[in-house]
Amino acid sequence: MERRELLKMIALLTGGVIIGGNTLLTGCSPEKGKLQNKLVFSQQDQDFLDEVADTILPATKTPGAKAAKVGAFMTVMVNDCYEEKDQKVFREGIDKLNAACEKMHGCEFMKATKDQKLSLLGILDQEAKAYQAKRGDLPAHYFTMMKQLTLLGYFSSEPGCTKAMRYIAVPGHYEGSVPYKKGDKAWV
Repeated sequence: MERRELLKMIALLTGGVIIGGNTLLTGCSPEKGKLQNKLVFSQQDQDFLDEVADTILPATKTPGAKAAKVGAFMTVMVNDCYEEKDQKVFREGIDKLNAACEKMHGCEFMKATKDQKLSLLGILDQEAKAYQAKRGDLPAHYFTMMKQLTLLGYFSSEPGCTKAMRYIAVPGHYEGSVPYKKGDKAWV
């Protein structure tokens, strides 16, 4: 699967433009002469992001986002591909998500039950969609960023490509017409 196709698919699934998508298409290299700020993400932050991602894409018959180490992927992408304003929104979003969980359920996100996490992320998803619809020039909603990076990280990881999708190792022969049965996985 080509990078452009993956970005189109994620934009379609999340209902918006991929944050940092332009940089992704150009290979995550900042403009010449422009230094990007690097955020510091602790192991605790990565574990938190893994938990958010695993709530979005949990393990089923296939490995979940945590198994694909999506939290570490998110931190690299935010540092290497996001503009400074988006980096700030993402970083503050970790605290906002945790505060929303405290307010809604009386506990930190990491200590919440699976059902509590799901209900919170469902509400944040609706909030993010409403925000995206009226945001204009404002930065994207932090949950939209987390959701997009979860999908991008998972479906470009080894577990995502080889276990969640149909996979045939290259080299292989070209077969132009493969029958599709309802419920089949997508091809990589």
